[in-house]
Amino acid sequence: MNYRHITEEERYHIKRQIGLGWSLRQIARGMGRSASTISRELRRNAGQKGYRPRQANALAAARSANCRNARRIPDSTWQRVIPLLKEDWSPEQVAGRLGSEGLLISHESIYRRVYADKAGRGDLWRHLRCQKKRRKRYASGRDRRGQIRNRRSIDQRPSVVDQKGRLGDWEGDTIIGAARKGAIVSMAERRTQYVVLEKVVTRESKRVTDATIMGLHPLAAVVESITLDNGKEFAEHEIVSDALKADIFFAHPYASYERGLNEQINGLVRQYFPKGTSFDTITRSMLKRVQDKLNDRPRKSLGFKTPREAMLLEARLKGVALRI
Repeated sequence: MNYRHITEEERYHIKRQIGLGWSLRQIARGMGRSASTISRELRRNAGQKGYRPRQANALAAARSANCRNARRIPDSTWQRVIPLLKEDWSPEQVAGRLGSEGLLISHESIYRRVYADKAGRGDLWRHLRCQKKRRKRYASGRDRRGQIRNRRSIDQRPSVVDQKGRLGDWEGDTIIGAARKGAIVSMAERRTQYVVLEKVVTRESKRVTDATIMGLHPLAAVVESITLDNGKEFAEHEIVSDALKADIFFAHPYASYERGLNEQINGLVRQYFPKGTSFDTITRSMLKRVQDKLNDRPRKSLGFKTPREAMLLEARLKGVALRI
């Protein structure tokens, strides 16, 4: 007799009979199935909260889709895809980059493979970036962090910066460690999305100033402006401006969207150092590895070039030779 796959209706029947305390043999006999079929169904499609029909159906469908997809896509293609996923590239970035090299594969196919791999207890899904709801910050319309002397508002920033019309316009912020101890200074160049990360033991303005100058100094030839958050750690912005010969502007209080790229980058960094992580354990080499991962990951908005490739190309067009 040919094998018949378990149907969605049968999965709900299995759930009801389990709730009534029936044994696997009793359930199988009542369904005209073998006990091994019921046992395999529970083993393969149960989740952390036990056996649930809807989840079981989804897991089985994902596994089936992967099998169908595997027949269409050569193993040689998957051998290119898997290492890129493990470098934390998104399926869209993988598909886009391989497509630019003439190897066609859709990001939907990659997602199906990842979720089927997860259903089979694989770990590729751990390399996907999680999305979370953004929480609004309220402060009755007032900035309660004090005023930064001689700050220049983003309203005074040249329009060329808004249009991303030139190389060298950066956005800056800090990422805070557990218990508000330690921080990462993050800088992102708007046109190429190139990222610079530096660790500081505290958010004292002197430490953040030194870290900002140290991080951007090798790129000083391509630093025209920096748009910063309003945190008091940037109180010594005039020192940064003098050291890098750059104009510095400040976003409006509680308007993180005005530094949208920087906020996005901070979210990507949190993939490696989630909230609650003690930054005491982070070394500079660890941080540089994360920086390299982000700079060597292709971006759709860059035509699937990497930020490093875009930065080197733009700098070369400007007549600047960078070593990054």
